[in-house]
Amino acid sequence: MIALNDYLYDGNTVLKILHNYSNDLKESAKRMENGVELAHSNFLLQVIEILEHNDFLTSQSQRIREFYKYMAGKYPYLAFTFKGRIKSLIRLEEKINGNILEYIYDYHQENGGYPSEMEIKKQIGKIRDLIAYRIVLSLPECHVKQGESREGLELAYLYEIANVLPDFLEERGFNAELSGMAGCDEMVCEKLRPYYRDYIKNPNPYGYQSLHISFFDNSSRSHIEVQLRTKQMDDYAEIGPADHEAYEKRQEKERARRETIPAGENAYFDAAYERLLQLQQLDLSKVRVNMFGAVDRHMVNDGCGLFRGRLILPYEHLSRYQNDLID
Repeated sequence: MIALNDYLYDGNTVLKILHNYSNDLKESAKRMENGVELAHSNFLLQVIEILEHNDFLTSQSQRIREFYKYMAGKYPYLAFTFKGRIKSLIRLEEKINGNILEYIYDYHQENGGYPSEMEIKKQIGKIRDLIAYRIVLSLPECHVKQGESREGLELAYLYEIANVLPDFLEERGFNAELSGMAGCDEMVCEKLRPYYRDYIKNPNPYGYQSLHISFFDNSSRSHIEVQLRTKQMDDYAEIGPADHEAYEKRQEKERARRETIPAGENAYFDAAYERLLQLQQLDLSKVRVNMFGAVDRHMVNDGCGLFRGRLILPYEHLSRYQNDLID
């Protein structure tokens, strides 16, 4: 079986690793007539294209920056950051194999059998966050009046911004895509609810909260995801239980799926499970990838986008009161 882990010890760049892994995966898929692995290999080509031909990111980030400028004028008392990143190779590989596992398991639980190769291939193509932008906002306490709820005010601002974002970006060449997820908060206007995945009203099992929406960028012919959070939500996701405890819970969930679908029953499940298990057991301190170093999974110096992704858009806006202090 071809697995990403086998390519992480030769001191190559992430781009070289991607080329080698994708090519070998494709050759193996053709020999074994495995359409899922062929789709997997082809999806990796999208990452290669982004890393090798990323001129479009300049145009894309400039159009995203227009919304940053809009917010700076509309909400002078808010503090907020705009961040953009290309998904890390490790996270992408986890997501591809995780999607395959989840779909096969859920299908088996519901139907008692296994999905077709074509149905499994579709799960890889559903990944829309190779490029993602995050808006994180905070209302400084000095702007909260006595008796007001800071959390409530931040939420109101967040949903207000969410109601403006799709039309704003559509005027600049982005088309919002249907989310397939119901249950948006009523603060999202009715016409936009089909496009948002509202993890604030519906937190995931690990307590993660955020608003997500996917767009197709007609200029670059690529998909992006935009995430909107308060700083409290962002802290919880990045340095709180939603990050650390989720890792252990994911491992427990994968082991439970393995017990339900024993080895040998479904080759696609077996391969995805083995790749995911190898990634979960990966000792980052032993990895030899150019521009990467790690003591463990939390003390990481990632200058190449292997584990934490590649930063493409850092903007920060201080509230008017904070700017006055600086001036």
